[in-house]
Amino acid sequence: MEHFDVMIVGAGLSGVGAACHLRQRHARKSFTILEGRNAMGGTWDLFRYPGVRSDSDMYTLGYRFRPWRDAKAIADAPAILNYIRETAAEFGVDKEIRYGHRVKHASWSTADALWTVEVETEKSPEKTAAQFTCRFLYLCTGYYDYEAGYTPEWPGIERFGGQIVHPQKWPEALDYEGKRVVVIGSGATAVTLVPAMAERAAHVTMLQRSPTYVVSRPAEDKVANSLRRLLPARAAYVIIRWKNVLLQQFFYNLARTRPDLFKWMLARGVRNQLGEQYDLKHFTPKYNPWDQRLCLVPDSDLFDAIRDGRATVVTDEIDNFTETGLQLKSGEHLDADIIVTATGLVLKLMSGLQLTVDGAPVDLSKTMAYKGMMYSDVPNLASAFGYTNASWTLKCDLTAEYVCRLLKHMDQHGYAQCTPRVNDPGLTVEPAIDFTSGYVLRALDTLPRQGSKTPWRLHQNYVKDLSMLRFGRLDDGTMEFKAPLILPNL
Repeated sequence: MEHFDVMIVGAGLSGVGAACHLRQRHARKSFTILEGRNAMGGTWDLFRYPGVRSDSDMYTLGYRFRPWRDAKAIADAPAILNYIRETAAEFGVDKEIRYGHRVKHASWSTADALWTVEVETEKSPEKTAAQFTCRFLYLCTGYYDYEAGYTPEWPGIERFGGQIVHPQKWPEALDYEGKRVVVIGSGATAVTLVPAMAERAAHVTMLQRSPTYVVSRPAEDKVANSLRRLLPARAAYVIIRWKNVLLQQFFYNLARTRPDLFKWMLARGVRNQLGEQYDLKHFTPKYNPWDQRLCLVPDSDLFDAIRDGRATVVTDEIDNFTETGLQLKSGEHLDADIIVTATGLVLKLMSGLQLTVDGAPVDLSKTMAYKGMMYSDVPNLASAFGYTNASWTLKCDLTAEYVCRLLKHMDQHGYAQCTPRVNDPGLTVEPAIDFTSGYVLRALDTLPRQGSKTPWRLHQNYVKDLSMLRFGRLDDGTMEFKAPLILPNL
């Protein structure tokens, strides 16, 4: 049975980043990265639908330790995937990835201060099981089910004579040239798909049950590109990154404190794009901004497709599928050759990994999230989980830094175990995420909870987390540290 100091699960954006932090700060520690799929990159390798791109700028979605050098701040999936691969190769962590290793179960033993990890491997002719042990388990598995997305049960769906496609399982050879396409959904995937498919399709209709707030911004950051010409790459990157972090935080705070003003700003932006005659109901949700994530439109591509007549937005509900399309509850019928169900993800923490601590199964919904990365009463385990209101990697970078600090602290003091403990009688329990997106609401009962006070409170604020995770005390009265258990000689 192989043993490692640290085991990282997942070779996506956060997993590769975690490994690079570990290599820079703990060069002597042994580690491996277990990846269930047969490729690096996670989301950016999995999704293959037309136009797939980031919905955050790459100066904050990129790693803190490796500048983003491309001209486009809003990058497409191939560029992001290339960035991940180059980073992995530059720090040599690509050699530590074991592909086709799907982690199924992890069991902690306090007596041994070890995780025993059971892994399913894809060896022919049958899948075989393997076991590893590690001192610290670091989960970088993302937040959704990689096997399948969410598709509602619509009446008559079996009657439709055309093709039905979910973006998470995009057929490589799908031909939509000159065809009528209906994209069901209004989130980031739909907003990306519609203008991309409209370049070749006869017409694309975005059918949404309810609207989403949409904002347009340039794909290239002119200030960033100017600074990169004037300053060394790393210095420019630091300035640009902080500029974007602070702008994100400013507009998020404005949206939460003055929602009516922010709604007016967003509506004015849509009016400027589509004209005074356009019905704003298609971009006017009933909820407040940032109750759900805003959708980003780079270089106005969605609005261009609507203005040119290549795309249409319809706000209505599906009554049933027909042989030739969709019958809506308003009585309108949408003809379609291809229907794309951009209806969301299935939230799945830890990729379905089952945990036990000293023989007792861990129910994540009964735990509390410590600093947004660890779980109450679960020793030597951290999880990379990004922000809902900013770039994913901002929080994941901070988490990796914290884990490296934690490991150093344990080494210096001879500790073998660290466990967050809830010991504040005045702490009240709250839902994990204050977010009303469908994929969150469908899974809310399965998620860890948060508390009313730090360190159990999820700030969703990079500046606050920076202070707590990069500079805050490790021995904070909540984290319990233990030295190795020494058994008597019998």
